[in-house]
Amino acid sequence: MLKCLDFMKRAPYVPCNKSQQEIDKEYKYWRLRIMYSMYMGYVVFYFTRKNLAFIMPSLVSEMHFSKEQLGLMGSAFYIVYGLSKFLCGIWSDKSNPRYFMAIGLIASGVTNICFGFSSSITMLIFFWILNGFFQGWGWPPCGRLITRWYSQKERGRWWAIWNTSHNVGGGLIPIIAGLCATYMGWRSAMFIPGVIAIGVGIWLINRMRDVPESEGLPPIEEYKNDYPDETKVVEDDASMWEIINKYLLKNKYIWILTAAFTLVYIVRTAVNDWGALFLSEQGNSLLSSDSVVSFFELGGFFGSLVSGWASDKIFDGRRGPVNVIFCVGILVSVAAFWFTAHGGFSAHATCLFAIGFFIFGPQMLIAIAAVELSHREAAGTSTGFIGFFSYFGAALTGYPVGYIIHHAGWQGFFITMIICSLISVGLLSLLWSVKGRRKQKMTDLEKDLLEDKLSST
Repeated sequence: MLKCLDFMKRAPYVPCNKSQQEIDKEYKYWRLRIMYSMYMGYVVFYFTRKNLAFIMPSLVSEMHFSKEQLGLMGSAFYIVYGLSKFLCGIWSDKSNPRYFMAIGLIASGVTNICFGFSSSITMLIFFWILNGFFQGWGWPPCGRLITRWYSQKERGRWWAIWNTSHNVGGGLIPIIAGLCATYMGWRSAMFIPGVIAIGVGIWLINRMRDVPESEGLPPIEEYKNDYPDETKVVEDDASMWEIINKYLLKNKYIWILTAAFTLVYIVRTAVNDWGALFLSEQGNSLLSSDSVVSFFELGGFFGSLVSGWASDKIFDGRRGPVNVIFCVGILVSVAAFWFTAHGGFSAHATCLFAIGFFIFGPQMLIAIAAVELSHREAAGTSTGFIGFFSYFGAALTGYPVGYIIHHAGWQGFFITMIICSLISVGLLSLLWSVKGRRKQKMTDLEKDLLEDKLSST
C-alpha cells in the first residue's frame, strides 16, 4: 500500500573508490550545492507559513474575524506543525531529504492556494491546519543534511548561514504580503507564495541529494577528522523506538533544551505574529507595520551569524554561554519595545532588530546542541522532538495570547514575554559548560565495520 512512497527511502550508500583530490573536489561542490538548495527551499517555506500574520489586519477589517478566531487558527496550525515536525523528523531520518523536503514544499504551496480561495472560518482553519502538517517536512531534513555534510568544529558557522534563511524568508514575506494585501487584496498574499512554493519544490528535486556516503564520499567525521562524542557510524538501522528512547527520552540535556526552546519560541512567535497588529493599533499604517516587522528578521540574520561564529570560535564549540547571553538580550530588548510603544518608525525598527538579533541566536544554537547531544543518526528526530514542543509553545501564542491581549491589553502581552525570557535564561544557565565534541579518532573496528557495510551495499 505504501509502495508509492518507496522513492522517498534513503539513497543507498556507494563505496568510496575516489582519490583524495576527487574527494576534496566533490565535497566542495556538493556542500555548496546542498547548502544553497536547502537555503532557498526554507526561505520559501517561510513564504507559505508567515504570510498569514501579515494579512491578519485585513482579515479583521474585511472578513470581520475576531482576534480570538485568528488566534484559534494560529494555535491549531502550531499544534499540528509541531506534531508534524516530530513525526516527520523520525520519518526524515529514514528518508531521502531530496524528495522529502521538496514534496512538503509543493504540498504547502497547494494548501496556500486553497486557503486563498476560501472564505468561511471553518475552511480557512482546515487548510491552515493542513498547511501546518506539510510545513513540518521542511526543517528535519535540513538538520539531517547539515549534520552529515558539516562537521562539529565548523557546524555552528554553517548552520548559522543556513539559519539566516529564516530571516530572509521572514523578512521578505511581510513586504510581499503587505504589498499584495494593500494593492490586490489579501487572497493574492496566499496565491503568489503558493505558486512560488510549487516551482521551488520542483527545483529542489533536481538540486538536492542525500548524505555524503550516497555520493561515494567518506563520512564527514572521517573527512574532517572530527569525531563527536557517542559517534557510532554503523548504527544506521536503529529502530525508531531505540532512537527515541535512548537518545531523547532518557537524555536530560534534551529535556532542558526542549523547555528552553519552547520558551524562546513563545517570544519569537508572539512578537512575529502579533507585532504588526500591535503597531497598527498604535496608529501606524498596515504597510508601515508590516515593513517594521521586517527589521525583526534583519536582526535575526545577523544574530544567527554572530552566535554561530561566537560559539565556534570564542567558546570552542560550546553553545551554552552564547545561549545565555543572547537570552538576556531578549529580555532587555522586549522590555525596550514595550516602553517605546508610542515611538516612531525608527524606535520600533531598532527594538525589533534587537529582538530578532537575540532571539535567533538561541533559536539556532539550541537546535545545534540538540543534534550534538543526541546521536548523528537522530538529527531529524532530535530537532523534530524539540520542534514539537517549541511549536506547542508557539500554539500558546495563538488563542491564549489573543485572550490575554483581549482581556489584559498589550501590557499583559509584554509581561508574559518577559517572564518567558527570564525562565529561559535560568534553564540555559544549566548547560553553560556542556560541550558535545571530543578529539578522539574513529576506532579501527568502527572503520572496518563501516567499510564492510559500504562494500556489502
